[in-house]
Amino acid sequence: MSDKLKQIINKQQEAQNNSLIKAEEVVQLVGFIIGDEEYAVPILSIQEIIKPFPWTRVPQVPKHVVGVFNMRGAVIPLIDLRLKFGISAKKQSDETRFIVMRDGDEVAGFIIDRLTMAIRIKKSNIGPAPESMHGEDTMIDGVGKQEDRLISILKVKKLLARDF
Repeated sequence: MSDKLKQIINKQQEAQNNSLIKAEEVVQLVGFIIGDEEYAVPILSIQEIIKPFPWTRVPQVPKHVVGVFNMRGAVIPLIDLRLKFGISAKKQSDETRFIVMRDGDEVAGFIIDRLTMAIRIKKSNIGPAPESMHGEDTMIDGVGKQEDRLISILKVKKLLARDF
């Protein structure tokens, strides 16, 4: 093999290795607003984002579980994140969405005030949850830092944990 060909192959391998490293350093999230705060969850945990539609109320469940809905034959609980986070309920608007999240066999729909955007944050720009929120009970997985804002990254497993 000629030296020139070896150089070209080496450059291609370096470029490929660098792109793999860069891909591993970035976390892809979907951002949304609840109250006045922005939150995010990993994009791969989201099954669907849909406009609100009618659901069925269920008796004897916590207030944040507003009911259940049928999605392609599966009965899915619907949780109002405003109520779960201790914020007063709000009438739904044109920006309100249901986010259906999945982690293994656990699935639930969550009412959010509005979507923001798909977010890409370098792992190095994600800090731990604030010290007052350490431990298994916290829903905060970390805090993503971007130029002009902080985004609380939520634990999907904790959001989907059944407390009803």
